[in-house]
Amino acid sequence: MTKQDLILLALNPSPILDLMERALYAAGFGVAIAHDRSGLDRSTQEAIPALLIIAEKFDGQDGFSVSSEILERFPTLPIILYADTDTTGLAKSVIKMGLSGYLYPPLKMSDIVDEVQRSLTRARKLGDWLRREVKRTTSSLAEKADFSEAERLKLEAVIANIQDGVIVMDKDKNIILVNYAVNDIFNLDGNEIVGRALAEVIKNADLTALLVRANEGPLKYHEINFDDGRVFNAQYTPIPQIGAAVTMQDISYLKELDRLKSDFIHTVSHDLRSPLTAILGYTELIERTGPLNPNQQEFLRRLQGSIHHITTLVNDLLDLGRLEAGFDTRREIIRLENILKYSLDMFESQVKKKNIKLVVNVVENLKTLRANPIRIRQMLDNLIGNAIKYTSAGGAVYVSVSMQGDQVILKVEDTGPGIPSEEQGRVFEKFYRATNALEGVEGSGLGLAIVKSIVDSHQGRVWVESTLGKGSSFIVLLPTQE
Repeated sequence: MTKQDLILLALNPSPILDLMERALYAAGFGVAIAHDRSGLDRSTQEAIPALLIIAEKFDGQDGFSVSSEILERFPTLPIILYADTDTTGLAKSVIKMGLSGYLYPPLKMSDIVDEVQRSLTRARKLGDWLRREVKRTTSSLAEKADFSEAERLKLEAVIANIQDGVIVMDKDKNIILVNYAVNDIFNLDGNEIVGRALAEVIKNADLTALLVRANEGPLKYHEINFDDGRVFNAQYTPIPQIGAAVTMQDISYLKELDRLKSDFIHTVSHDLRSPLTAILGYTELIERTGPLNPNQQEFLRRLQGSIHHITTLVNDLLDLGRLEAGFDTRREIIRLENILKYSLDMFESQVKKKNIKLVVNVVENLKTLRANPIRIRQMLDNLIGNAIKYTSAGGAVYVSVSMQGDQVILKVEDTGPGIPSEEQGRVFEKFYRATNALEGVEGSGLGLAIVKSIVDSHQGRVWVESTLGKGSSFIVLLPTQE
C-alpha cells in the first residue's frame, strides 16, 4: 500500500482492543484509538479515518446510536460493529443501520483483517461509482444549460402568445413577465414594465382589490370591469419560490348573455303577473255563482294553490331582477331587532304546528343599520322560513344577533338534514336546490339567491356552514350605520 489506511478503534480497554491493534498494525494499517465519545468525534473530524470499528457498548452509550449519528455526518464512512456475543438479530440490525459489517468472539487476527479488507473494498467501489456519477453529471451540464435556455425561450413564446392575459410577479408584487394580451387589455406599451410594482404600472381599482384579497390565499373568481363594458375574470395563483401569477379571461360575452337572460325572465315574469291575478280572482268568484260538489271544491283549491305558487315564483323573479339591476336604492336608519320581531311573529303558527323549539338570542345595545327595511325583512323571512321548513317536527331553530366591531352578525341555525359539502358553494345560485332536499317541501330555489343579492346590495357577506344529517347555519354580516 502506497498510503496507510487509518483504522479508528472505538473500543473500551480490553484484550480485544489489543488483539485488533496488533492485527491491523501487522497488516500494514495505521491505527488510532478513541477512548471516549468526545475523542471519537474529534478523531472522525480531524484524522479522517478510512474505517471505524466501534463496540456495541462504547463509553456507556449504545454503539448503534453512536454509529447512526456519525453516518449522518459522514455517510460514506464504513463502520464495523464489535459485539461481545452473536445474538439473534444482530446481522439484521447492522444491515438496517447501514453499517459495513460486524465482528464477535472468538476472533482470530485473520478474521479482523479480512473483515476490514472486505469493508474497505466495498467502500472503494462505492466511491468509484460516486466519482463516475459526478463526472457523468458534470459533463452533461453544458448540454443541459443549452437545453434549458431553449426551453425557456420556448416557454416565453408560449406565454407571450396565449390569448388570456398572464402576469407573473415576484414575492413583492413586482412584475417579472406580462404577455401581449395584458398589454392590449390595459393599453400598455410594454416598455420598462419588468421590475416595477404591478399596482404602480396598472392603475385599476378592481385589480388593486384583487391584490388585497390575494393576501388571504389563491383566488379563482374576481371580476375586473372596464368603462367600455369589458369584463374579465381573474385568478390569482401563488407560485412557490417565485411569487404569483394573475391570469385573466374575457367574460364580457357571458355577462351579456346573463343580462339578456335576466331581461327575458323579468319581462316574462312581469307579463305573467296580470293574467295570474285575473285567474285567481275568477277562481274566487266561481264559488259565488252557485254551490259546488266536493270534487269541484277540491279541484278549485288545488287550482288556487298552483296559482299562488306561480305568483310567488313570479314575484321572486321580479324582486331578484330589481336587486340585480341595482334599483334597490332606498336606505334609512333601522334597528334589526325590531324587524326580526315582526318576522318571528309571522312564523309563530308554523312553529307551533311543527312543535319546533325556537330559541332567539339578541344582544343588547345593537348598533343601527342604514338599510332598506323591506329588503331586510325579506331576507329574514327567507332565512327563518327555510330553517323552519327544513326542520322536522320536534326539531329546533336558533336565531341570534350579535356585534363584532362595526358589523352586525345574524346567525340562523336549524336541525334539518344539512347540505352536502360539495353542494354548499351552490346554494346561493338561482333555481338551485340541494339534492337531499326533503320530499314534499316546496320551493323555487330563488330564496337564497334573493338573500345573497340583498346582502350584497348592503355591502355585507353571507355564507353557509353545514354538516350532513346535523343541520345548517346561515351567517350574515352587515356593516353598521357608521
